Amino acid sequence: MKAIVFDRFGGPEVLHEADIEIPQPGPGQVRVRVKAAGLNALDGKIRSGKLEAVYPTTFPAVPGREFAGVVDALGEGVTDVQVSDEVLGWSDTGSYAEYALATIVAPKPAALGWQHAAALPVAGETAERVLNLLGVAAGETVLMHGASGGVGTLAVQLATARGARVIGTAGPGNQDYLTSLGATATVYGEGLVERVRALAPDGVDAVFDLAGKGALEDSIILRGGTDRIVTIADFRAQRLGITFATGPAEVSPVRLTALAQDAATGKVVTTVTTYPLDQAATAQQVSDAGHVRGKLVLTVG
Repeated sequence: MKAIVFDRFGGPEVLHEADIEIPQPGPGQVRVRVKAAGLNALDGKIRSGKLEAVYPTTFPAVPGREFAGVVDALGEGVTDVQVSDEVLGWSDTGSYAEYALATIVAPKPAALGWQHAAALPVAGETAERVLNLLGVAAGETVLMHGASGGVGTLAVQLATARGARVIGTAGPGNQDYLTSLGATATVYGEGLVERVRALAPDGVDAVFDLAGKGALEDSIILRGGTDRIVTIADFRAQRLGITFATGPAEVSPVRLTALAQDAATGKVVTTVTTYPLDQAATAQQVSDAGHVRGKLVLTVG
């Protein structure tokens, strides 16, 4: 099968197309013919070697942690999924490929397109996990740094669905986008503390940093300490006494099923920009640069 692989750590240029063996499902696994693969900032960090201590890599490696596609083979013991089922889920073997193995999948609603389905598993799980870590509740104000990306797009909507108010930062070109999602938008950078205080005179109750670009110090000032600040992107977190939220503790097919249904009915909005599989290096370069609106997705089948 065709897949995107990397044989060493480095920039997007280390990604290349290769013909590799089609994986065979083991006990409890399904094999999926991939239609679309979600691309995450995490993919670039793993490719660079920055997260080797957290996500050990065996070369050659296929990037990608999420997909949407059609089940085409079942491993021993699988009874809740059938061949030809349309699903989305988390890949055990990398999703930048024509086929991927998975242990946890959810049914894809017929009304949900492949690219939009592939944008949900990682972003939805991450957004909900961090909102739970922060204990976000109705009536609270949450500051989200870099809120216009794939995780931020869902986090804004999930937080407002809880009854919270979201102040989201993004570049000038994404202010209207954040407003359309239900956030109070403001630009990042110099003067952020003053802008946020003007928007929330009573202060912010929690901070979710999705940008990883130097906003933690401002967050500490706004919170009056490090309590209820979580980042998924700033590696300085530990020395600043802030929680860095890494990989999922437990992914839930039930929650993914509900999120997919909400996306299919328009209750949850997803925004995607697509690239063909053979342009994965270009897509990761765009991701590495930041400023992505919504989710980048690779079209495969």
